[in-house]
Amino acid sequence: MIFGRAIAATILLVVAPALLAGEIPPDARRSGYSFMGPDTRAMQDDDTSNPGMLFVLDGEALWAKKTGNLDKACADCHGDATTSMKGVAARYPAFDKALARPVTLDQRINLCRTNHQQAAALPYESRDLLALSAFIAHQSRGVAITAGDDPELKPFVAQGRDLFMQREGQLNLACTSCHDDNFDKRLAGAPITQGQPTGYPLYRLEWQTLGSIERRLRSCMTGVRAQAYDYGSPELVALELFLMSRARGMPMEAPAVRP
Repeated sequence: MIFGRAIAATILLVVAPALLAGEIPPDARRSGYSFMGPDTRAMQDDDTSNPGMLFVLDGEALWAKKTGNLDKACADCHGDATTSMKGVAARYPAFDKALARPVTLDQRINLCRTNHQQAAALPYESRDLLALSAFIAHQSRGVAITAGDDPELKPFVAQGRDLFMQREGQLNLACTSCHDDNFDKRLAGAPITQGQPTGYPLYRLEWQTLGSIERRLRSCMTGVRAQAYDYGSPELVALELFLMSRARGMPMEAPAVRP
């Protein structure tokens, strides 16, 4: 099985000589795009071939659709997304003063739905939530990531960094074990990237659908045989915040395509 080969390959990474653990310097940070083969790059580059664009189109329709008890659409408050949403995804997760904690873009969409449309929150990884997230994130394509620069986010960024460095699971691996120490190698035939979250939500060929960064993080946790955090948990939000802050200055490319 592919999963079994992945576990075996991961074990090899543990016993093989590795680089000294350490974070990647800012000037050496690379998008996952740079690790992809020519076919995957071509799929992402051509919007008519990029399957993630189907979600963007769905999100565009949802943006204009009235919903909830207030019968309001996103566009009723935010207008033309090509201007009002440009750069927004590049600064999420962002600090919410009312909640006194960071929220992800998915969570902000649901807060808008429940507070301003009086509509039900959309389930994590649901088609509609991914579509709205992809549509909004797509407006920031090419915009430099700025997430984590709010001083109120400092303790949450630190929490995410600690989680990134923390070994876990039966394989006793941390995120940094692969994405800092062993990037540019391969795992079960797939390239190991630096884990820079520049393209989320992204279309993953393995999934045959679009998925959020939280889905990817949970998949990694399962891969090292650790208990995955729940969607929307403070731990996953902190991890996403740290990863986005680590990619600060890199351009957004949603929706990206990966193997």
